[in-house]
Amino acid sequence: MPLSEHEQRLFDQIERSLAEDPKFASAVRASDPRFHARRRLLIAAFVIVLGLGLVVYGTVDQNTPLGVAGFVVMLGAAAFAMQSRRRSQAPDLKSVGGTATRRTRSSRKSGGFLERLEDRWRQRPEGHR
Repeated sequence: MPLSEHEQRLFDQIERSLAEDPKFASAVRASDPRFHARRRLLIAAFVIVLGLGLVVYGTVDQNTPLGVAGFVVMLGAAAFAMQSRRRSQAPDLKSVGGTATRRTRSSRKSGGFLERLEDRWRQRPEGHR
């Protein structure tokens, strides 16, 4: 449903006044989950590059434990980046029936991989076997 001209003018005025307030803008930016996710991804990318440097240095110096440590650092940073990306894409709020509820870990299925496959198999359309 489109806004009326009066509502649109009020909305534009509120938007301009909020954009001019640097304290409000920094408070909104600090509470924005996308900002935190982007920062975590940048940190993970830096640590991946650092781990790659350790792998290369360990290889050049023929120091196997240092190369393995660099690989482990890269692997951990990549896992952290994937977790951060997945968390940034999954919304914290979901609307069901007009009410917003916060999703928690306990609301997720605790079943393993095989249980999820079995659930998908049971929920498949009947014509496909």
